[in-house]
Amino acid sequence: MKHIFIVDDEKRIRDLIEMYLKKEGYNTTTFESADGVLSAIREFMPDLLVLDIMMQGLDGLDLCKEIRKISEVPIIFVSARSDELDRILGLELGADDYLAKPFSPRELVVRIKTILKRTTKSSEHNDEILKTKDLEIYVQRRIVKCMGQDIPLTIKEYEVLEFLMKNINLPLSREQIIESIWGYDYDGYDRNVDDTIKRLRKKLKTAKSRVVIKTVWGYGYRIDDNE
Repeated sequence: MKHIFIVDDEKRIRDLIEMYLKKEGYNTTTFESADGVLSAIREFMPDLLVLDIMMQGLDGLDLCKEIRKISEVPIIFVSARSDELDRILGLELGADDYLAKPFSPRELVVRIKTILKRTTKSSEHNDEILKTKDLEIYVQRRIVKCMGQDIPLTIKEYEVLEFLMKNINLPLSREQIIESIWGYDYDGYDRNVDDTIKRLRKKLKTAKSRVVIKTVWGYGYRIDDNE
C-alpha cells in the first residue's frame, strides 16, 4: 500500500487531502510544518509527498531542496501562490507537479495516481534484483521481500542489508560498513552498525527468512548463500 506524506500548515487542507487519499486506499502521514519531515523520510521513505509552499519556518521550496539532497521521492507542490515564477522554481528544484490553491481534491488524486503509476512502472522495468535463499532485494524500489512478503526496513537497515547482499560471502568490517553507509566523515559511535545488524536479524527472523547475518568475530559481518 502506497504511503503519502501531506505537509501543509492549514489543518482544513491536510484533513481534506487525507480524507480523499484514504478513500483511494493510500496510507497517509500529515505534518503541519517542515519540522520532522526530513527525519521521517529518512526513517520510512514515503512513496510521494504533497507539499505546501507557504509555511511558517522552513517553507516548501527550501524543504524541497533539503529533500532532494537525500531522496528522489516524487513531490507535488500545492500553493496559494499561483505565480508562474513559483511554479517554475518549484519544478526546477525537483518537484514533479504543481497545483495552485484552491484546487480540486479529485484532480490532486488523479495527478498522484499518474505519478505513482509512472514511477512504479519505471522502477519495475529497470529494477536490479539481489537474491539469496528466500530473500529478494529490489534495488531501485528499495524493497525487501521474503517469500513474496515485504519486510519493512528503515533506510539505514535497508542500506546495510543491501551492502551485505552486494558482497555476498565476503566478510565486511565495521569500518567498511560505516564508510559505505554513513560516510567517510562519520564521527559517530560504531555501535550503530551493531545496533542496525541486531534490528535486521530480528526482522529477518520475524519474516522466517533462512538468510542469516553472521558475525565475523573481531572484524564485522557477512551473509553466505552456500548453506
